[in-house]
Amino acid sequence: MDTKLTLNEWSARCHGIAKEKGFWDKERNVGEALMLIVTELAEAMEGHRKQDEANFKEELADAFIRLFDLCGGMGIDIEKEIAAKSERNKTRPYKHGKIC
Repeated sequence: MDTKLTLNEWSARCHGIAKEKGFWDKERNVGEALMLIVTELAEAMEGHRKQDEANFKEELADAFIRLFDLCGGMGIDIEKEIAAKSERNKTRPYKHGKIC
């Protein structure tokens, strides 16, 4: 297993697998795809709450897989987007100006 892939390569891989398994036979509902990502994060929270580290890690992986699949399916260059957003975040105030 090659774990040294770029984020865009992971997107292509995850999207390719999802296509092979029939998840892109018709146009995807983006809202539904986003909610499936949220569901994986909720499942990770449940694993954390139950102190089930293996399940926690697996559900985090599922969230990334769904994110990468969506990026691949929508042709999003996620590396470019993360780099641009990270640069914008550098200019934001401490805690984004919120008092916590």
